Amino acid sequence: MHLFAENLAVELSTYYRNLALGHGVIPKVFTLVNGEGDQYLFFIDDLRMTKEEEDQFLAYIVQEHEAACYARGTMVILEKSQRLIEFAVIDQDDAEAIVCSAQLTRDIDDKPVGLTEFEKILAPQKTIFFSGLFDPIKLSEDRAEEFESLWDEMKPKILHRTMGINRLLKRGI
Repeated sequence: MHLFAENLAVELSTYYRNLALGHGVIPKVFTLVNGEGDQYLFFIDDLRMTKEEEDQFLAYIVQEHEAACYARGTMVILEKSQRLIEFAVIDQDDAEAIVCSAQLTRDIDDKPVGLTEFEKILAPQKTIFFSGLFDPIKLSEDRAEEFESLWDEMKPKILHRTMGINRLLKRGI
């Protein structure tokens, strides 16, 4: 498993904890890290696409940015006050994915009041429904241009940072 995948699992656990307990929201998120350590994170719901378009767009982003790993997270409702926050990290070079889950408890007013620690397990990638984003896709020229334009439009609004120390060394920091 790539070091970026392990780090991504730890970071997403913290990210979701802060969002859930600090802000009371649990968005569907997508994040990727490429070999240079560039990380991009955005909310999937902001895409406003059909499931098929969303999958194509995410695969396009993964492949265009030469992702080393990516993750997708969401909330699963068990019952009125019990919910799970779940995400999986898919590594390009590993047959297993990191799957993390934590139980979120809400009060009578539907406000988050507790979040268990994220439990981490390894699971075969093929069991994760969104694990195929590394598989090559064929897009029409128009669709590729549409996705490129959408990505350019999204860039100023998404989290972009560098995870890798290689970049810092290249800059002499």
